[in-house]
Amino acid sequence: MLKKQLTKLIECGTDEAGRGSLAGPVTAAAVIFPMEYYCSELDDSKKISEKKREILRSKIIKNAIDYSVYHISVEMIDALNIFKASILAMNKAIEKLKIKPEFILVDGKFFETNMKIPYQCIIKGDATYLSIAAASIMAKTSRDRYMRNLSKKYPLYQWDKNKGYPTLKHREAIKNHGKTIHHRKSFKMN
Repeated sequence: MLKKQLTKLIECGTDEAGRGSLAGPVTAAAVIFPMEYYCSELDDSKKISEKKREILRSKIIKNAIDYSVYHISVEMIDALNIFKASILAMNKAIEKLKIKPEFILVDGKFFETNMKIPYQCIIKGDATYLSIAAASIMAKTSRDRYMRNLSKKYPLYQWDKNKGYPTLKHREAIKNHGKTIHHRKSFKMN
């Protein structure tokens, strides 16, 4: 069972999606729920089917006090590295919120920010706190939609199915047809 909050402050949860992908952006989301809100269906986005994530996305949008999503481009990922790009994406998602959080719950073990807001990094936070689980779902569904749309222009890479991750068919498509402008140059294939 996910925990509602860590503090009694206005908390936002943040998480990213797309770190391990060969193509497309890294996407982060930030979500703030009312303190009393609870949804037992929320969980780490990786544990939920694509169809269920879309249903939960609607519930998150309906019930969140505020939420935002931010994409970091392939060019920026290649310029910074995926680790720094992921942190930047989370910072940008938090900055986009209309309501300023008083505390940030971050999925993972590392985060840095110039915002004067205290934060806590939580390993497996998307399976621990409601707002991080919601951010996980918002980031994943937003990025998946982006990749499905991109797949219409680049059907050979099957991004509608693999979302840019290194599946066998995706790696074979790169081998046979080369990389696109949407592939990360900084990611090496073995």
